[in-house]
Amino acid sequence: MPEPSIWIVDDEAAIRFVLATALRDAGWRVDAFADATSALAAFDAAANPPDLLFTDVRMPGDDGLVLLDRLKQRRPELPVVVMSAYTDIASTAGAFRAGAHEFLSKPFDLDDAVALAARVLGPSMPPASTPDELPVTGEALLGHAPAMRELFRAIGRLAQAPLSVLVTGETGTGKELVARALHRESPRAHRPFVALNTAAIPAELLESELFGHEAGAFTGAQRRHVGRFEQADGGTLFLDEIGDMPAALQTRLLRVLQQGEFFRVGGRELVRVDVRVVAATHQDLEARVASGQFRADLLHRLDVVRLRLPPLRERREDIPLLAAHFLAQAATRLGARAKRFDRDALDRLAAHDWPGNVRELENVCWRLAALAPGERIARADVDAALGTVEPTRVVDWEQALADWARAALERGDAQLHDTARERLDRVLLDVALERTGGRRGEAAALLGLGRNTLTRKLGPGRVRRPRDAN
Repeated sequence: MPEPSIWIVDDEAAIRFVLATALRDAGWRVDAFADATSALAAFDAAANPPDLLFTDVRMPGDDGLVLLDRLKQRRPELPVVVMSAYTDIASTAGAFRAGAHEFLSKPFDLDDAVALAARVLGPSMPPASTPDELPVTGEALLGHAPAMRELFRAIGRLAQAPLSVLVTGETGTGKELVARALHRESPRAHRPFVALNTAAIPAELLESELFGHEAGAFTGAQRRHVGRFEQADGGTLFLDEIGDMPAALQTRLLRVLQQGEFFRVGGRELVRVDVRVVAATHQDLEARVASGQFRADLLHRLDVVRLRLPPLRERREDIPLLAAHFLAQAATRLGARAKRFDRDALDRLAAHDWPGNVRELENVCWRLAALAPGERIARADVDAALGTVEPTRVVDWEQALADWARAALERGDAQLHDTARERLDRVLLDVALERTGGRRGEAAALLGLGRNTLTRKLGPGRVRRPRDAN
């Protein structure tokens, strides 16, 4: 029996070469094509079509999703892996809707691609059931951090499945954005998306908000009220802060999830609904179950699939991307001039712990768009927007340097070592000159440098200070 065959379709010769080499080294037969047209023609003429196909999305002529659609018409069972460096939740979900077996983001690790092929083609290995990686962006759900890539890829796949999802994460991380993305890319997208923060509604009113009430059900109920479950019929209901739900309502919610039916408050008519529930919490629900504050069976019903949103401090490499997005968005809505962060300002943002997470960053960017005086936002502007001037304190400067280096490498900055040395010299020289009132000789002595060395480091273009006469 011949070894399995893999086809690669990508307009980039380098991608075709390295991926084909890795797959051939793993023992498979590999053919590569530069465009969808030639691949489809070869497919129609092949006596032995491929057992697995990798295709890029953006290519001249027909793109990878068009190729996917045409291949699925010819051979629905063919596993197709879609690859792209330009991904968002919409295109990811679109690929899965069209029948993609997996979505592999560029740049990818060749070992991951080979492992994926092995799961599909191996004699005793079933097709992959969980995603490996996928960087996607959508609305303000932005990021390139590994945890976000995994999250985006999960959204693209789960959007098609009628499963309950529990979204966990700290306040301000964007849990509702995840719920909206799951709805927007699902077959329910044409039906309502309804959101309710259960912690924001008084306990005595929450039952009516969820299930509705009949006229006369209680004092002040003058007419029938349709609850959120009925409003979301056929669509998605997002229940935020589900951990705060009162025990009695947990029981009613469990029945709806199990049977898809309920009575309005004060009603006798059984109401049936078809609703996908996405719940969210910042609390440890297992701990609340252990303490008797949350029903274990309700947690199991809600927690069919769990998605965790990382706090912003765990994905600092995404801060420049998010900050630029929010700043541009704020400037547009305020009708203000476009502004940009300078490097020191971005470093200051990256060093902040962001207890309020992405929501806090967004608020800071709006303040900067409205109040920062110049078109270039400086570190001092960020300090003012954060409401603090950094206090004098003992800092772990090596850790700060490491954080700065990670962020710079993530941005792809060149000559990082030279930049770091230059900035270190600049900071030391500025502090020493400030201490000595601009007297270079004294500043050089404080730093353990010769005067000529200090002068050379200052450079010919350095502005002389008022007392720089020594």
